Amino acid sequence: MKFSYREEGAVTILGPQGKIMGGADASLLHQRLYELIDKGRKKVVIDLSGVDWMNSSGLGILIGSLISLRNNGGDLRLACLNERIRNLLQVTKLDSIFDVHETVEGAIESFI
Repeated sequence: MKFSYREEGAVTILGPQGKIMGGADASLLHQRLYELIDKGRKKVVIDLSGVDWMNSSGLGILIGSLISLRNNGGDLRLACLNERIRNLLQVTKLDSIFDVHETVEGAIESFI
């Protein structure tokens, strides 16, 4: 999985590209999150505008990321979900677990 990375003040924005389907994707994202946590960067927005599909393993990656950040005093926001991913979160009832925003800017502002 490829992803972009940028910082806006105390918030880190990760932008995965393509499909999130588990396997090596999970390792890469978890490794990146733990690097951020070790650096004290605990407010993370995942910009899903570049993700066209996610399966149950992909959902597991997001859940694991949320748990890791919260266990370390941080939090996670999701932004820019396409209709397919939004429906997946609704069907699985995970839309009540994740803090979801229409825009990256809205997600960043929610940390304030």
